[in-house]
Amino acid sequence: MKLVAYALFALSSLLTLSGCTPTVILGGAAIGGVAVAEERSVGTVIDDATIKVQIGNAIFQKSEPMFTSTSTTVIDGVVLITGEVPTPEDRVEISRLIWGVKGVKELHNEVKVADSEGLSNFASDSLITTKLKLLLLRDPEIMNINYSVDTVDGTVYLMGIAQNEAELQRVKNHAKEISGVRHIVSYVKLKSELNEA
Repeated sequence: MKLVAYALFALSSLLTLSGCTPTVILGGAAIGGVAVAEERSVGTVIDDATIKVQIGNAIFQKSEPMFTSTSTTVIDGVVLITGEVPTPEDRVEISRLIWGVKGVKELHNEVKVADSEGLSNFASDSLITTKLKLLLLRDPEIMNINYSVDTVDGTVYLMGIAQNEAELQRVKNHAKEISGVRHIVSYVKLKSELNEA
């Protein structure tokens, strides 16, 4: 428990030094609580949260619309970014900004160049994400806290740590049950793969 308290203090200090708002600092308590329950260590959760904040800051400094139209997930230094931007150049710029953040080990840039349907799909995508998160939460055979879900234009992006192949397949099967899902893209790692690393 002392480790968790120390880690939260360190995160709060780090975020204070980097000029983040108190709202983000208060999120440190939630980060600590999550770390105790999931597969990543407290230190890794804090590192990932720090990387996510720095990525968000870099993108926001470049373009506020680019920041608001994208979503970032970081697990064990692996970054997944989704969303839509107006031009291919913006998509390339996002990759450049993310690779400039210390601690990024791998990047999955799933940002799409927006078409005229982008806004109309937002509500549908949000509904798909919410439905899938509820299905994972209600399934006792899935450790839902280890998964991150995002949906863009009917494509469901999964990221996280699966206990085993069977659990991951259950997650994918739940996604397939939802109306409006066109594709499923998984960047989920198996727990056994992490143990071997």
